[in-house]
Amino acid sequence: MSKSALPENREQLLADLKCLIVECLNLDDVEPSEIGDHEPLFGSGLELDSIDALELVVSLEKKYQIKIGSSEESKTALESVESLARLIESKAA
Repeated sequence: MSKSALPENREQLLADLKCLIVECLNLDDVEPSEIGDHEPLFGSGLELDSIDALELVVSLEKKYQIKIGSSEESKTALESVESLARLIESKAA
């Protein structure tokens, strides 16, 4: 992945990820700005399910040209928007 695919700063990456989550998962009743950086995406947070996780991983891999390998890696990455940003930045490095 080229570094140019990443936004210039962390705040923009977090905002982009929130927009991607809302658009990809058709969360019509959620505004990207309502999603907290550290809010759980599964369980008590946005209450996403395994189908949502799969759709989100596919969208992330396509947009950021990364590969999320193991189910353990995806589970860790999908904990929050912050954890997604860390994964994307680490794969871009």
